[in-house]
Amino acid sequence: MTKPTQFIRILLLSAAVFLTINSVRAAFPEKPIKIIIGFPAGGPLDAHIRLLVDKLQSSLGQPVIIDYKAGAGGAVGAQFVMQSPPDGYTLLLANTGTMVINPAIYTKSPYDTLKDFQPIARTAQQPLVLIVNQDVPANSLREFIAYAKANPGKLNYGSAGNGGISHLVPEMLKSETGIFMVHIPFKGSAPAFTDLIAGHVQFMAESVPQAANYAKQGKVKALAVTSAKRNPALPNTPTVIETGVANLDVVGFYGILAPKGTPPEAVNKLSSAFKETLESQDVQKKMIDQGADPAYLNADQFTKFLAQEMPRWAKAVKQAGAKLD
Repeated sequence: MTKPTQFIRILLLSAAVFLTINSVRAAFPEKPIKIIIGFPAGGPLDAHIRLLVDKLQSSLGQPVIIDYKAGAGGAVGAQFVMQSPPDGYTLLLANTGTMVINPAIYTKSPYDTLKDFQPIARTAQQPLVLIVNQDVPANSLREFIAYAKANPGKLNYGSAGNGGISHLVPEMLKSETGIFMVHIPFKGSAPAFTDLIAGHVQFMAESVPQAANYAKQGKVKALAVTSAKRNPALPNTPTVIETGVANLDVVGFYGILAPKGTPPEAVNKLSSAFKETLESQDVQKKMIDQGADPAYLNADQFTKFLAQEMPRWAKAVKQAGAKLD
């Protein structure tokens, strides 16, 4: 075989390999995509992703499967995704607690958000609402603080798990007001709400969409929201700052992450699909009506956002004195 012939064969082989690689890249996704939630079904993250899933499936051209790996304030689900193949087919839907509070509040965190994950897209921002059981004799946050001070050690507050935002915000409130409540962690918001409504715990701080729904049904009382401005889903509920009892301005966020090492082509395709989904007027209306703010950031923007949020929340954890082994 002559040298020119060998050279041509090498060129043809290289071209074939190049086309094969790029056809694989262009084909993503070729099978269903699984989104892991580190909390039980029925909670705020579950409700959030179900608003997006139909449009997301249409954009990706593949089914999107929701799976639950509950425990440790979302850490169980996060570890599952961290250890999954970095191929774009196993994603994590996480909240503020899982992404930026857990690494600060645990003495030995099982993961590092920026080292072990590839951010894909931020999907929402939303404040929390401070809520109480209907039998608690308080109709405002100021009345609740007075009641808590008059009954030290008699009040419990529920959370979606150790280390999450629903754990930290009550600790921040305790730190600012000097009240005492006992923390009862659950494996997600849904079981925590069940016990709040039943009166086994008296207080919770939870994301607006689900809490507002229960408040409108008369199952709980909404005392205040943690954002700087009132929330459209609870227009008659004051902000914590308005009540004058504490300087609390806290807004949580949701986002999608993949295992570190996920190919850029998959990252970009997924991020674009979430952008298209969150730009849908129907999706936006439903989210805003529930009290959430569609707040898309692409992969690079979300990475920078997380890098800024982590030290801010680490400072909040330290000031609240919250720490877990």
